[in-house]
Amino acid sequence: MQSAESKILILGMGNDILTDDGIGIKITKVLENKFPLPNIVYNTLSIGGMEIIEYIKNFDTVIIIDAIKTLNGIPGTVYRFVPSDFKETTHLSNIHDLSFLTALKLAKELDIKTPENIYIIAIEIVEDMVFSSDFTPQLQEKYSEILEEVSIIVKELVDKK
Repeated sequence: MQSAESKILILGMGNDILTDDGIGIKITKVLENKFPLPNIVYNTLSIGGMEIIEYIKNFDTVIIIDAIKTLNGIPGTVYRFVPSDFKETTHLSNIHDLSFLTALKLAKELDIKTPENIYIIAIEIVEDMVFSSDFTPQLQEKYSEILEEVSIIVKELVDKK
């Protein structure tokens, strides 16, 4: 349940010079202008693992917007997840393989305050290995629809009482 004093972070993830991978960052920047509320902090990151904990700690709610590539996904599809929707790997080869879920678990074990509510909005993409600040034609064609759908989800999550 959100109160007027709840501190909310909307976090765009990705790399905005790797084609479609920057969609979370670009959408977050648009949302910052669309929903300028005093209890919402906007940020963008190109990192993951344990480093993300520094950015999300002490917030009540975090809404992460990121790209996703699935085996048979349709470009432009918007998914909505919570951390419990993901399966955790039990095989970590090194600290760089630390997943977001493992980082959350470790933060709780270290008594670092993590958000009570974490939501992930993921946008199905085509390409994330080619250097370009432009989206692929498939994603660019659907960008306004994607932005509208993400805006509706974010507004719903922010207004949630």
